[in-house]
Amino acid sequence: MSIEEILEMMDDMLDKAVNVPFSNKKSLIDVEKMREFIDEIRLNMPREIKQARDLVNDRKMILNDAKNEAASIVARAEQRAAALVSQQEIVRQATQKANEINAAAQVQTKELRDMTNKYVDNMLTKVEELLSNDIIDVKKARSALKNTIK
Repeated sequence: MSIEEILEMMDDMLDKAVNVPFSNKKSLIDVEKMREFIDEIRLNMPREIKQARDLVNDRKMILNDAKNEAASIVARAEQRAAALVSQQEIVRQATQKANEINAAAQVQTKELRDMTNKYVDNMLTKVEELLSNDIIDVKKARSALKNTIK
């Protein structure tokens, strides 16, 4: 029997107890039966207390396991977040480096284009000068030819 059941039987015994006349609500009970109930409680109490302690210990173990698991999950999440942040930083740095390389390539392309245009312009200027000199020579030759024909 459980302690709760024994206490219920004791309560029933008190409810059924016979009142002593002229004694201001005093009652007669079976003392031996009451002692048996008390002895039963004493015998059952350690078992129920042990069960309660076991339940409390189990609860503590479950809570500790849950806390440890939560800490582990948080640690893994923090590691993952750090890895993602690191990866994002690598991507950011790579993007920045690519932008720098692209900008440098554009500058070099412009410089090369400008140098090429200057070179071509110089060459065309020289060709123009040569052709101008040749035209002048041709005109002189024609003029000399005309003078000899007259």
